[in-house]
Amino acid sequence: MTSNTRIPQAEITGLYGAVLKRFSRKKFGEVPEALGVLWHHPQVLKFGFSLSQKAAKWNECDKDLKSYAHMAVASLIGCSFCLDLGYFMAHNEGLDAAKAREVPRWRESDVFTPRERDVLEYAEAMSQTPPAVTDELSARLLKQLGVPALVELTAWIALANQAARTNVALGIEAAGFATSCGLAPLTQPGGAASRA
Repeated sequence: MTSNTRIPQAEITGLYGAVLKRFSRKKFGEVPEALGVLWHHPQVLKFGFSLSQKAAKWNECDKDLKSYAHMAVASLIGCSFCLDLGYFMAHNEGLDAAKAREVPRWRESDVFTPRERDVLEYAEAMSQTPPAVTDELSARLLKQLGVPALVELTAWIALANQAARTNVALGIEAAGFATSCGLAPLTQPGGAASRA
């Protein structure tokens, strides 16, 4: 397999490496090249996993809304790995796959509820440099979600930005997870479809 990463993969070794590879193969059917890239600095890799595991336990905000938000961040930033993984995870966790595949063109799509559209807009606004979140959008979400859920959603989007920007900077691209389970390609703005 040819790699386009900006840092070559390291050989994943040792006991922790064996556990990591076994877990990856069980969950994804393969060991993503992203793990080999991050293996150069196991502390960074472990920190990322720890953060993800802790964030996965948060339960004030609807899980589907957080999935759509993460995919919106990935789409805006251009992280094909995050989109591919997000689409794959959405499929495996029972999220509406038809909606998930429409996230990259959510503004043009008619499948999202007004609340979902506000969440997608918020995810994109937070991901701008500088952030472009408005008082009006925050007020709408506060009314719809409540304080704890909005705080959680905000932190979730910030973590999605960290992951997406890290992957893009390191040249980590889609691993073909969505394709391997037969999901239709993600749509792109303007109606074109793209393999994740």
